[in-house]
Amino acid sequence: MPRFEIVPNLSEGRDLTIVDRAAEAAKHAGASVLHRTSDAVHHRSVLTIAGTAEQVRDAAVAIAEIARDAIDLREHRGVHPRIGALDVLPFVPLDGASLDRAVELSRETANIIWDRLGIPSFFYGAAAQRAERSLLADVRAGEFEGLVARFEDPAWRPDVGDIARHASAGAIAIGARPILIAFNVELATGDLSIAREIARRLRERDGGLRTLRALGLRLSDTRVQVSLNVTQYDATPLHRIVELIRHLAGAHGVTVASTELIGCLPRAAVESSARYYLGIPD
Repeated sequence: MPRFEIVPNLSEGRDLTIVDRAAEAAKHAGASVLHRTSDAVHHRSVLTIAGTAEQVRDAAVAIAEIARDAIDLREHRGVHPRIGALDVLPFVPLDGASLDRAVELSRETANIIWDRLGIPSFFYGAAAQRAERSLLADVRAGEFEGLVARFEDPAWRPDVGDIARHASAGAIAIGARPILIAFNVELATGDLSIAREIARRLRERDGGLRTLRALGLRLSDTRVQVSLNVTQYDATPLHRIVELIRHLAGAHGVTVASTELIGCLPRAAVESSARYYLGIPD
């Protein structure tokens, strides 16, 4: 039977009881929770959940309801951009599943969430119905606070729902995509401009590496982060990204402090970097 993955991103990284409830809801729907991670500075949690089409759809709707009832974006402050309590909801095809079916599933789920919970959605990635919405960063531009103003532009009305946003839960970016790797590189500096410059030079939309998404974020007075979505790990392997960031940071006299994986990644991506750093031929 075809299986899918969903990777709900919740705008909550401090009250872990809410994340616990989301994980339990996924299990109650029959899906498997493969991984979860929470970050208080980002004020964000990411769950990796797998199951049949019906299981991940039901899990997604249940998690959207928990997020709506427990998270108020009017009071939410974190370093990561967001438009919703359940901010991002990608559907990813796994064994025996197709991207086309993942698109159908994302749209089915968006309509159920609107009908039951009154939360509007924007489609992105392979599910996007307009070219300008294919990139998640463009969908999330202006964040929760900018949704009402953006609603005045007919080109930026939600794909599902006829309101700018739910009062406290905002909107959801719902999409379909192949597997990606969420990966962060921390720099030993508090200078945010360095992280932002490196992100700009690396990301595809500013002429950098194809298929790479990147943001520069501040973590503390002594740490900044280049936050990455690696959408084709075979084209842009992790070791290449790390070494490019090391080189670009070094030009500013800054070192790489650490790296961080968010969620799961394919075994092949680990093996590729291991071969590079250990000097083991293919």
